[in-house]
Amino acid sequence: MSDDLRLEAEKRTEFGKGAARRIRRAHKIPAVMYGHGADPIHITLPGHDAMMALKHSNALLTIVIDGDEQLALAKDVQRDPIKPVIEHVDLVVVRKGEKVTVDVAITVEGDAGPETVVTVESQTLEVEAEATNLPESITVSVEGLEAGSQILAGDVTLPQGSTLVTDAETLVVNVSQQVSEEELEAALETDEEGTEAPEEAAEEAPAAEENPEEA
Repeated sequence: MSDDLRLEAEKRTEFGKGAARRIRRAHKIPAVMYGHGADPIHITLPGHDAMMALKHSNALLTIVIDGDEQLALAKDVQRDPIKPVIEHVDLVVVRKGEKVTVDVAITVEGDAGPETVVTVESQTLEVEAEATNLPESITVSVEGLEAGSQILAGDVTLPQGSTLVTDAETLVVNVSQQVSEEELEAALETDEEGTEAPEEAAEEAPAAEENPEEA
């Protein structure tokens, strides 16, 4: 469950790239809040507090503007590809008791059977839950699973109050047989032989054509 995280925001009247750069230089984050048919509200968030709050997946935020409080979820967080900086945040307004659809990260626990490889095919699952009771992650156990085992979305036990939106047949975790070093080396040798064969044939071809009159 996500705890309420309170952020004091300010309305902004300047827009564009230049204004956004000035906001970020002041250690704040430009954001827009929308939802429930209301006009979008352009705001700035306190940089450090917002970054800490947004480390929590599906965090329910309490945005305070001029003393008025509004619950919101981060719909889109745009981050700088190089620097640890948030460039912009889209917030969607929610209400207590309202159900929303969110992507929840998959966490795998346990040890599968010997000589197996566990591959997480789906990093997240889409679920519906109350805005005030959103899961931060979904745990999937692979304890003791043998090679050939698969866990589908419909097999996953969801946190209480959550409903699966993702197709139940979606592959979440795949357990396969580990390839031995000998098998890997044999496969590489086969590939190398297959690559060398055409080259050798190409080298022999001109030799056969050197004296066509002798044929």
